Amino acid sequence: MTLTDTALEDLPPDPTGTPTETPSRHRGGRWIDHWEPEDPEFWEGGGSKVARRNLVWSILAEHIGFSVWMLWSVSAVYLAQAGFDFTVNQLFWLAAVPSLVGATMRFPYTFAVARFGGRNWTVVSALLLLIPCVLLVVCVTNPATPYWMFILAAVSAGLGGGNFASSMANISYFYPDAKKGWALGLNAAGGNIGVSTVQFITPLIVGVAIVGGASAVNLENVALVWAPLALVAAVGAWLYMDNLSSAKSPMREQVQVAKDRQTWVMSFLYIGTFGSFIGYGAAMPLLMSTQFPEVSGKYAFLGALVGSLIRPVGGLLADRWGGARITVASFLAMGLGVLGVVWSVEQHAFTPFLLSFMLLFTLAGIGNGSTYRMIPAIFRARAGQDPAEVKRARTQSAAALGVISAIGAYGGFLIPRSFGISIANTGGIEAALYGFVVFYLACAALTWWCYLRSRVLVTRLPSLAHAQV
Repeated sequence: MTLTDTALEDLPPDPTGTPTETPSRHRGGRWIDHWEPEDPEFWEGGGSKVARRNLVWSILAEHIGFSVWMLWSVSAVYLAQAGFDFTVNQLFWLAAVPSLVGATMRFPYTFAVARFGGRNWTVVSALLLLIPCVLLVVCVTNPATPYWMFILAAVSAGLGGGNFASSMANISYFYPDAKKGWALGLNAAGGNIGVSTVQFITPLIVGVAIVGGASAVNLENVALVWAPLALVAAVGAWLYMDNLSSAKSPMREQVQVAKDRQTWVMSFLYIGTFGSFIGYGAAMPLLMSTQFPEVSGKYAFLGALVGSLIRPVGGLLADRWGGARITVASFLAMGLGVLGVVWSVEQHAFTPFLLSFMLLFTLAGIGNGSTYRMIPAIFRARAGQDPAEVKRARTQSAAALGVISAIGAYGGFLIPRSFGISIANTGGIEAALYGFVVFYLACAALTWWCYLRSRVLVTRLPSLAHAQV
């Protein structure tokens, strides 16, 4: 069988009388009813082309979502220059709140794909990004804006955090199991790099007058740049993405993953990998400004950039060596990276500080790719060879990807708040850092216990004993 990327018009009848197996569109939208990525002939006959097109637009929409999600991580640094007198702890709240809300939004966003279709929900989620952009402009253009309004604007920025869950769940349906690691890694990296993008561009544009007269700091520029891009993502998704009928499933079937022990184990591990990436990304501009005020914050984007670019490599390494092995190694090395940060802060040495965080972002990126590759591998391995179970495993793994990404994203709230609490109570960030070391060791031990000990694999997860998890 072959798949051709057809237009909406019906295909001419097959002269042999044999029905032509192609994606049929219905209900006036871009719906594909027949999708078999595990069939090599189907995949090579056009399936890969359709999957790539959806992946490209998914990456763009997710990238804009991440950028909007992290608007306040870098904008908070300039509030004092803009005339707003907030404490350091209040600024860390502004950096942390979007992650808290974004993590929570990932739950409904995950299930929205199966309910409304991946293409349809990408359009809606991209348009929702206009809300935080408008609220940011309202806040920063009025010197009398109260702090609670800033919190409200930061809350709305959390909408951008939900995009990741729906995007990853959607793309997981398009690709065969053997290519999921690379595809999900690319999709995630394209989104994750939005953290770096907003932290790189903001310092360049806050002093430029896009509209009206120039002031010392034009923070409204940040929103004026990303709002049009959100519209581009929405229009592109509407025109070029597809919905898969095979992705639709009853809500009760999806929520079953919440009862699965593996969902919670992997959620805990994902707090350690992605939670670290997004948490350090959200906190980095403020960390630099508080710990090294003499150093320009223009370096803050580097960590998120490296962590984003390296994420697909984590997926490739997991495809080759197994996700559990790569994940354990990442956590152990992250503990050493945190100790490097502790030393550099105590010595007030910026270069080792930056290099230690670059190492942390690199390892978190690799761990992101490896843990995310483990999720579909776990569900697929337990399904065996029964076609019905394989299909069910694909639906469950997509739902699990969203749930796990949601819980993992709470790290984006916990890390900035840990720094804020540590500074408020001890005057420094060392207490928070030592807590992170203990947490990474616990994550490494849990990964080894659940997925690398042969006795556990055989007695508790017999179908995973020979799987490359």
